[in-house]
Amino acid sequence: MTKSPMPSTLSLICSLLFATLVAAILPQQAVAAPYPKINLAAGYEVDPDWPKKPVEIAWDQIAGVSVDTKGRVWLFNRADPPVQVYSAAGDFLFSWGDGLFKGPHYLRIDHEGYVWTTDYRRHLVRKFTEDGELLLTLGTADEKGEDETHLSGPTDVAVSPAGDIFVTDGYGNNRVVHYDNEGNFVKSFGELGVELGQLSQPHSIAMDSQGRLYVCERNNGRIQIFDQSGKTLGAWKNLINPWGIHITPSDDIFVCGSTPARWTERGNLGNPPHDQILIRFDTTGRALELWGFPLAKDGELEPGHLDWMHGMGMDNAGNLYISDVDENSPVHRLQKFKRLPAER
Repeated sequence: MTKSPMPSTLSLICSLLFATLVAAILPQQAVAAPYPKINLAAGYEVDPDWPKKPVEIAWDQIAGVSVDTKGRVWLFNRADPPVQVYSAAGDFLFSWGDGLFKGPHYLRIDHEGYVWTTDYRRHLVRKFTEDGELLLTLGTADEKGEDETHLSGPTDVAVSPAGDIFVTDGYGNNRVVHYDNEGNFVKSFGELGVELGQLSQPHSIAMDSQGRLYVCERNNGRIQIFDQSGKTLGAWKNLINPWGIHITPSDDIFVCGSTPARWTERGNLGNPPHDQILIRFDTTGRALELWGFPLAKDGELEPGHLDWMHGMGMDNAGNLYISDVDENSPVHRLQKFKRLPAER
């Protein structure tokens, strides 16, 4: 067998000289300066030790979350006790409501500190004092309908500073019902459809400082804005499939849900969701900030991951309290996400 000849010393020297010449002719690559590692965007970080739930206290699907003016965190839970209250530090404070509810949905605290609950299976919206004394009932217990005295699967409630009450009657009907401050029926507006003024599964509602109503239509994948007479002022679509809404006193509008989706064989838009997002809007519909949260995998409920985000509350420091309601999950949670401000 003939072996290939080894390169001569001369050829090696020539190769080295050629490489040196090319390196001298070609421009040198500039050395990149280190990037300024400054966070210009705000963010959130889960507090894995919040709350300090007593072991004897039950949690099932936690549908509603609100934070009152004292910074206490209220949750509305599909197990007894349904109404539970925790401190900002996560300490359990008190609870009430055993046996009162069949289908807890959203819970709201109004400007006077009264507690409003929606029960989509009993077809009721109820007003309580903070210690659970019943003050007002809207709808007829355990009877669904679409008239002045009945609701059908109510989902959420917004109360104006004057005491006017607006209910998204959203699982059975597709309307908003307006009551006066004593609970008397005023009018309803909306019907099933996709045009402006029509609604499809109005799932959550909130009011800004000017009295405008923002309705999250989960089955239309849009947020529709109304005045209190029921006139449509506009709609935001192709931005988020909205599940829940929270409006701050300064009219920052936070909407949670998932990225826009289309109807498929698996069911309605974004249910089950394929991701988890939160958007902050201004009152013109301009998206100011967007955050994404990891979607929990089956059986892998890691801190900071969300499994069908639903209830959402916010304290004065901007910290978020988010619940997830996947009906197939064996564990249900309410998590605190600490606000991380931009660094400049």
